[in-house]
Amino acid sequence: MPKDTPVVTGYYRYTDIWHEWHKALPNPEDGKRVKAILAHDSIVHPDHPLHVEGVNGVQLYLGTLHTGEARLLFSSAQVDYIRYWLHAMQLTKEMIPLPYSDCLLTKSNLRTVSPVVYPDGFSLRNALKVIDKNNKRLKGSARPYTTQCRFSFEDVRARWNDKRGVWLALDFEAWERDHTVLTEFGWSLVRWEDDREIKETGHLIVDEHQKYTNTQYVKNYNPASRYRFHFGTQEIVNRKTFTSRIKDIIETQRQYGPLYLVFHNESQDTKYLASLGISLEGLSNLPLLPGSTEPPFMLVDTSELIAALLGSDKGDSKGLSKTCHLLSIPTKDLHNAGNDACYTMLALEAMASGAPVDEQSQQRWPKQAPTNGVKVPLQAWQEDSDFSDMEGVAGSFKAA
Repeated sequence: MPKDTPVVTGYYRYTDIWHEWHKALPNPEDGKRVKAILAHDSIVHPDHPLHVEGVNGVQLYLGTLHTGEARLLFSSAQVDYIRYWLHAMQLTKEMIPLPYSDCLLTKSNLRTVSPVVYPDGFSLRNALKVIDKNNKRLKGSARPYTTQCRFSFEDVRARWNDKRGVWLALDFEAWERDHTVLTEFGWSLVRWEDDREIKETGHLIVDEHQKYTNTQYVKNYNPASRYRFHFGTQEIVNRKTFTSRIKDIIETQRQYGPLYLVFHNESQDTKYLASLGISLEGLSNLPLLPGSTEPPFMLVDTSELIAALLGSDKGDSKGLSKTCHLLSIPTKDLHNAGNDACYTMLALEAMASGAPVDEQSQQRWPKQAPTNGVKVPLQAWQEDSDFSDMEGVAGSFKAA
């Protein structure tokens, strides 16, 4: 091969590797070796050559096509390693050939790719049935907004599992009669150093604006909640310091790699940032188009992630209180900007660290699986805003 020929990497469909690769090999004995090393109960064993340290079972990949349908995948690196390992262990006389290049899916063929783990042979065998069933439900039933949310969900999962960059949840509170009067700011961030998770939280109150309260239009608002930050230290600062501190937080975190700005329904909070003179030039929504350059800021909206889990359309947005309730995250003193930022981060962590969207949805609401389409049929008590907005209904509150 000429030195300037690029090496094409990507993903192979699990079904192609499991069902077809061994058949295409010229030596039947080699085919038997391939079939054995890829056997469901073999590949999940901790001594398997594809085992990843710290992973219980086998880590494969779930790819989403541009149609929204999912495919279980091997990475090309995994397939290549299998053939090298078999030859190195003298289980094959020659290096067996790779599958046909036509079988390879590159980034241009896929909208998102995220890791997925199967702890045992049964779950791996069952995975293909579940994926096929979900694909059939998805066909012709998911609206564009729902499909986009599903793309975002899997992209966020992949990036979160990559443990790179900074995830920064932000929230503002403003006076209900004049939204240019900002009263509070809260943040919660997660990043990693040498695989060690680092967290930081905070809550700022504008001294000059303490007299402004939201008692007329904000449902179930308790003015005392402003001073009840449950996740760390809150500070009362003047307006000038308020702005400079927020700028410093964002600029400081940019040095650690990609910066993911996390909101729950981002439309108003990004306007508040702009009103403070904080430029988010280049801010892009996830998921990015395949092959696109990574921007300085990437926007993650947890209202879109819960919509993906529920199969909800755009007109059925869930607020932060209801989202936390649905994810079994107890809440206390909402509408405190610091608390809201922390609950937004907890919601993100709960969804991003979990299983792929359809599998996670079924795990969370096993008795409410969609019979047709992808929309989860919530019970009446789950839809009741008064019930879901009750603080702490899921149990006693414990500050993080």
